[in-house]
Amino acid sequence: MEKVNRVALIGTGFVGSSYAFALVNQGIADELIMIDLNEQKAMGDVMDLNHGKAFAPHPTHVRFGNYKDCKNVDLVVICAGANQKPGETRLDLVEKNLRIFKNIVDNVMDSGFDGIFLVATNPVDILSYATWKFSGLPKERVIGSGTILDTARFRFLLGEYFNVAPKNVHAYIIGEHGDSELPVYSSADVGSIPVLKMIERNKEYKLEDLDELFINVRDAAYQIIESKGATFYGIAMGLVRITKAILRNENSILTVSALLEGEYNEENVYIGVPAVINRDGIREIVELDLNKEEEEKFAHSAHVLKEILAPHFEEVTK
Repeated sequence: MEKVNRVALIGTGFVGSSYAFALVNQGIADELIMIDLNEQKAMGDVMDLNHGKAFAPHPTHVRFGNYKDCKNVDLVVICAGANQKPGETRLDLVEKNLRIFKNIVDNVMDSGFDGIFLVATNPVDILSYATWKFSGLPKERVIGSGTILDTARFRFLLGEYFNVAPKNVHAYIIGEHGDSELPVYSSADVGSIPVLKMIERNKEYKLEDLDELFINVRDAAYQIIESKGATFYGIAMGLVRITKAILRNENSILTVSALLEGEYNEENVYIGVPAVINRDGIREIVELDLNKEEEEKFAHSAHVLKEILAPHFEEVTK
């Protein structure tokens, strides 16, 4: 009997409904269960998505559900929680969303769930750590969306700068999904040519331009929130990319929020790093060869997250 890939989505707000739309359009899951406190909204989304089934590449069975339905799903995607408001950082959301997540994760685990959690709600690194702690699942089965969107923004802007397709740009943003994240220029390349080498060879390109480019990556969410109130299309597509890597056992390298246990000289913190993703979740963390400046910035980013975690989780050391 062929394996049925089931996904439960918790939270059908802007990000959740965009994720559902992208998931159905790409035909990655066999079944999608939509769960939300606002049952009427979730039911409306289910109807709307099912009406477009005739146009989808794969007939995903979309239905309304509740926490009990999580028992037999492969992946629970959490998009629920308080949203980031204009002028608010992702870390301002900690208190509100930790309480919400304790309730969500407890309810999911009470169903008998034994799959993988994918966390999207901000601050994603903090809430991924919380989900790992609240669920009691192995670390490889709790994944945060991390810096997958920051990395995508980075590749897009580098592609624009060098006038090449983003798919030909290999570069990572790592660290906190937030203000302390950092670009890894030491290993960034365009078509196998190191970015720093391209700047060296061509006077048209300047290192100062890259600094400005990174600021645009880091502050993109603030700009989008200022313009339209929330960011949702980009992160939704990033979540679908992670979902695909899991359900299709791809062994793809994606920058997700993962628990470090000595990698990058850090421990007991969820933070954005490249990792190999497959059907078991995080197969392994990819350790980039950072230069001294990048190492210092990454250590700072991890420290920022630990400072936030420490009051809530006793075992976090500074």
